[in-house]
Amino acid sequence: MTGAVRIRAVAATHPGLKRRINEDRFCARDDLGLWAVADGMGGHAHGDWASNAVVQALEAVALPGDFHDATRAVADAVHSANRRIWSEAQRRTQQMGSTVVALLVRDGCFSAVWVGDSRAYVLRDGVLHPLTRDHSQVQEMVDRGLITAEEARDHPRGHVLARAVGVGARLAVDVVTDDALPGDVFLLCSDGLTATTDEAAIAATLALADVQAALDQLIAGALAGGAPDNVTIVLVAVDEATALSLGGRGA
Repeated sequence: MTGAVRIRAVAATHPGLKRRINEDRFCARDDLGLWAVADGMGGHAHGDWASNAVVQALEAVALPGDFHDATRAVADAVHSANRRIWSEAQRRTQQMGSTVVALLVRDGCFSAVWVGDSRAYVLRDGVLHPLTRDHSQVQEMVDRGLITAEEARDHPRGHVLARAVGVGARLAVDVVTDDALPGDVFLLCSDGLTATTDEAAIAATLALADVQAALDQLIAGALAGGAPDNVTIVLVAVDEATALSLGGRGA
């Protein structure tokens, strides 16, 4: 990583309590400042293959040194995965797809790249900020004023995606960029977490100083909530760099 910050990142995935197959995957390229979560579409064939194809594309992508060029490379990798999954779906004559949310942190900046309803958040100064907006039918209903955000939480069509990687020949990928500040804690997650844990509980957990303890607590909370779906979480904490972490020597 460049810049006077230190990054601490942890990740975990759990099949949950109801699903036989874990169709979630995550990417953790700590050395390059790139992380991602992909959630295969459980209502379609080979969701685990589709999510794995997304992660493979992100694990293979070469990232340029410039932050904005690197962000474009991440988005291009998602498009590449879309072409691969779409082609395989045509060959098998079965619809296949996956969500993805990716985070790039470098040079004092971050970008979130996403398709579907896997989410990115940042906890900044004790306040949890959503960085992504679900590409789902229910979110579209909220946006149109047909239902409230509270009604959306338990809506029966809550898992129906309006956009996913691999379900069409063309794909729109959304991107948001901003500054990454010391003290920020980023969360990437599949909807297995957000379906069982409200944002107030997520914020309180992310405030823990120990990111591994926060990760463990979020997984445990999802399981305590019944975990009907796979649960995958990546936490990325941005700290002020100390002289020691920058390679200096203490007095």
